[in-house]
This record gives sequence, structure tokens and C-alpha cells, in this order.
Amino acid sequence: MATISLCMIVKNEEEVLARCLNSAKDAVDEIIIVDTGSTDSTREIAQSFTDQVYSFDWIDDFSAARNYSFSKAAMDYCMWLDADDVLEEPQRLAELKKELTCQMVMMPYRVGGLTYYRERLIRRDGGMKWEGAVHEAISPVGEIIYSDISVTHRKEKATDPDRNLRIYEKELAAGKVLPPRDQFYYARELTYHGKEAAAAEILEEMLQKGEGWLENLLEACRLLGECRRKMGDPEKAKAALLHSFSLAAPRAEICCDLGDLFFEKEDYFTAIFWYETAAQRPRPDRSGGFVLPDRYGLYPALQLCVCCYRIGEREKAMAWNEYAAAEQPDHPAVLFNRRFFQQ
Repeated sequence: MATISLCMIVKNEEEVLARCLNSAKDAVDEIIIVDTGSTDSTREIAQSFTDQVYSFDWIDDFSAARNYSFSKAAMDYCMWLDADDVLEEPQRLAELKKELTCQMVMMPYRVGGLTYYRERLIRRDGGMKWEGAVHEAISPVGEIIYSDISVTHRKEKATDPDRNLRIYEKELAAGKVLPPRDQFYYARELTYHGKEAAAAEILEEMLQKGEGWLENLLEACRLLGECRRKMGDPEKAKAALLHSFSLAAPRAEICCDLGDLFFEKEDYFTAIFWYETAAQRPRPDRSGGFVLPDRYGLYPALQLCVCCYRIGEREKAMAWNEYAAAEQPDHPAVLFNRRFFQQ
């Protein structure tokens, strides 16, 4: 049976660390905690679960810290969690250990309304390393399996909103050329700080070159569309979204964004086309990209309900609301629509 080292990097996580460790402790064979400078009771909480608690001087590099945590592991596989994560169904992970022989296990990561697969178990002797100072990742090699055992991110407090942008700008100031993946995340950080014009410039150059991972390019189309929309240029927003179709088959998220553009123009017939297309698209859960589950059913159905009502097709509007109800029967919009139609 395979063995697992849980490897974590933490800083000032006294509110959530015990919750995380309690969710995973019975499924793993050792726990390694690397503290990057806590000033609260994080270290004491960690020491109540394991005697393998180490210090690491923070150098604005998540990969460096994670690779250090992996270097302390002694089991067959390294597993990572953030302190505000919770491992769902740990008993299933314990069962999975009985049959593990692959190099990597991908598991769903649920963060707010997003779901995407992350490298969660990594063969310790496979030579794989974390890369990227921010939004770090491991390039997979060898056999990979997909498990539906999920990890949920349950954030309890706000973190430093400027940290990631500060790290990227520090790298740029030092003369580093950001690879395509980091260009996307840097642009996203700029949008979080209201710098849509600067983000749009980076995204347009990224898409023009067409380099990097497909999922990042598709997300770049969405993000560029959002930037152009906020900048008051819906035509350029539409062009950015449509560019994604030259890269891959339509994703429901992008179809919903297009639907929203036409909905805002009160062009309900065209909006209906895009929302219906979204509702019909298969959900690419294992693509590795960000997936918004409600864009594949609930959201387009609710929007179709409104669109159909506004063009005078009441029966279709009611039918789309019931379609949405099949996805989430207690959703506030579903219940509101039912009361509206009854009146």
C-alpha cells in the first residue's frame, strides 16, 4: 500500500489549521508543516499534530517554500493542502492508497463557484518540482489518474490583497520575463486592482503570440472580454470572446459572457442563442481549466427565463425556470420566478 506525506506551508493560520489537519490526518502517514513566519499560535497548533514543524524564511516565492516542504517528506507520495482547505471524504483517500502506482493524482479543487482539477498527490521520487513564484504548479510527467475525491477551499479571513501583484512586479523590476502562464495571472491581479487597461495590453499581446497552455489562453479571452466590457467597449469585448473559438470548441462560460453582452443591449433573440448554446455544452471537468459549474445549466436557464419572458414567450420562460429548478430547486431566483408567474 502506498504511503502519503502531507506537506503544508503556513503563516498565521491559527483559525483554520486544526480544521484542515483534522480533515486529513487519518488518511496520511506523516504530516510536515513548514512555517514561513507566523506570529500567532500556528506553530503550537501544528505541533499538536506532528513533530515535523520546520521554519522557512519567506522570500516571495511559493514554489521555493513548497519544494522545501516536499524535501522533508519520506513517504511514497507528497500531498499538499493550504491551511484553509478541507479534504472531503478522507476515508476514500485512505482506500485509494491501496491501489496507487501512478506518478500523479489529480483531484477536484472547489474554490467559491469554481471547480478545477489540481495536482494533489505527487510521486516523491518522480523528480517533479513546483515552479512559479505565485500560482505555483507542477508540470506532470508519467502516468496520471483522476480521482473525484475533492478538496474544498474554505477561506475564513482576508489575505493581503496586494501580495501577488507585489511579487510579480518585483520579478519584473528584476528583469524577469514572465512566461505565458504568469502573464495571465499577472493580468488578472491587475484587474483586481482596477487596472483593466494595463491588463488588456498584456492579454492582447499574450493572445497575439498564442503561446502557453490552452486553458490559460481561453481564460485570457474571458478576462480580456471582461476588461473591455468594464472599459466601455462591448464590441472589443465580443471580439475577445469570439477569439476563443479559434482555439477550442465553445465553452459554456464564454457563451454566457457573450449572452450577457447581448442581454445588456436588450438584443434578447441573440442572447437566447448564446445562452441556449451554453446550456448544451459538455462540462470539461478534466481539462484542468477553471470550470464554473452553474454556467452549464443553472445560469443560462435563468437568463433564458428572463429573455423569453421579455420577448413575450411566457410558457418557454416558465419551462426554463423549471429547468433551472432541476439544477437547484431552492435557488432564490427560481423561487422568485415561480412566485412571479403565479401572480
